[in-house]
Amino acid sequence: MSIASVHCELYQIPLPTVLTDAMHGEMRHFALIVVRIRTELGEEGVGYTYTVGKVGGSAVKAIIRDDLAPILSGADPLQNEFLWERMWWRMHYVGRGGLASFAIAAVDIALWDLKCKSAGEPLWKLAGGHSNRARVYAGGIDLLLPLDQLARQTDANLDRGIRAIKMKVGRDRLEEDVERVKAMRQLIGSEYPLMVDANMRWTVEEAIRAAKAFAEHDVYWLEEPTIPDDVDGYRRILESGGLPIAVGENYHTIYEFQKIIAAEAVSFPEPDVSNIGGITPWLKVAHLAEAFNLPVTTHGVHELHVHLLGAIPNDSLLEAHGFGLEPFIRDPVKIEDGWAIAPDRAGHGVEFLWDELEKHRA
Repeated sequence: MSIASVHCELYQIPLPTVLTDAMHGEMRHFALIVVRIRTELGEEGVGYTYTVGKVGGSAVKAIIRDDLAPILSGADPLQNEFLWERMWWRMHYVGRGGLASFAIAAVDIALWDLKCKSAGEPLWKLAGGHSNRARVYAGGIDLLLPLDQLARQTDANLDRGIRAIKMKVGRDRLEEDVERVKAMRQLIGSEYPLMVDANMRWTVEEAIRAAKAFAEHDVYWLEEPTIPDDVDGYRRILESGGLPIAVGENYHTIYEFQKIIAAEAVSFPEPDVSNIGGITPWLKVAHLAEAFNLPVTTHGVHELHVHLLGAIPNDSLLEAHGFGLEPFIRDPVKIEDGWAIAPDRAGHGVEFLWDELEKHRA
């Protein structure tokens, strides 16, 4: 079996409501980059990645079209490691992460989809096979929602079977954040995990102060309190703030995870398959975390991450993200009493409704 064609398209997906966080501001849509790899036998693997708004989407598409597709032609699609390394070194000088990792991710996901379809197995089984499910939480992108709207959003998430909630923090006054966290804890009660996400808003000292203020409300983790580059700062926040720390959605290489894990500066490593280079490096991060006895959580792309968390023994909570593809895919991920269930179809099971996507082609 060999690769006959690599096709890539860019779509601008509108969000049903305006989403907000502390650093990205208002988000009205996201860019979806979809790769379709076909073999000479007619089999097809589908992969994808995304960016916030219009930033970077066309660049990711260009990298795939101009730099990655030519080196894949005629290759054996089942040689995931070989092809991943080939793409990595092709882009190394201008990439070493960043947009290159987004582009490689979309291709790598398509290759894994092909591998699983060729074997007749679902992704969760071929990637490790530990389980076909993961505990799920709702990742709200809701910094500017008034408290009454925040409560309605949370009630809706609980009604659809979610049993853990994440909310945004990082408003102009810490007292406002604390008031909202307290209200959320009262709303969901003491039984369900409550996480808070600052989206890199604070300095290290501000983050420590915030963590101490949130601690009395039984916060499960504090996510991205400062810039991801400050590994020593994360160690200080974890040591002095009194809350577990999640970080990783802005890491684009396994080496960044290696540094923060080795520094004992993270409680929940959070790799995102869509921007770390795909499934191949995602699994390596998960196994690295396992070696340090750390549970792995995820960011976005819950249609794929339900498989990956299910594949490993050191899984934590799966984020059901606001950038959902539910209107554009057949059979979205099922959620039952706090668990997301991975489909048993061969491949990753994400089947796009191409006619619906076509309406949003960039």
